[in-house]
Amino acid sequence: MSIIKVKDKTFKTFIPEDEIQRRVKAVAEKINKDLDGQNPLFLAVLNGSFMFAADLMRYITIPCEISFVKLASYQGTTSTGRVKEIIGINEELQGRTVVIVEDIVDTGKTMKRMLESLGTRNPDSLHICTLLVKPNKLEENLNIEYAAMEIPNDFIVGYGLDYDQQGRNLRDIYTVVED
Repeated sequence: MSIIKVKDKTFKTFIPEDEIQRRVKAVAEKINKDLDGQNPLFLAVLNGSFMFAADLMRYITIPCEISFVKLASYQGTTSTGRVKEIIGINEELQGRTVVIVEDIVDTGKTMKRMLESLGTRNPDSLHICTLLVKPNKLEENLNIEYAAMEIPNDFIVGYGLDYDQQGRNLRDIYTVVED
């Protein structure tokens, strides 16, 4: 286990890179099986999901497309509770199978907002794929079909997840060490 410092906080290894990759591959295999023959459009939510989306796509073997959307609801270590769309979606979604690729689902407010927004574009189906989910923090009733891992309600950093825009480049996922 390694200890790192990001800005003013100390973190320790929580999920090592090899475990992350094992879980990402398992999720991709389930998607490959479930969505075979559908040519899904993966919508990766920036900034946090970029590493997960890249690794996930390496394991997807079915014909598919990927695009990106940017939503914001975080400031520092806590959710603001407000979601604001920064970069929209230009693809035609009507009749498409859409898979939202997210780094983490905690309260579910961001995901609910995204599902509502995408639903107005009449996709054939909407699926949620997330690297991490915090089941004890969920406030929204969501059907999360593809979750690589469930984690406790700790603040984490690494593998795309940040603390004040820092730490996204870390290969492992780290959890904050309380002082």
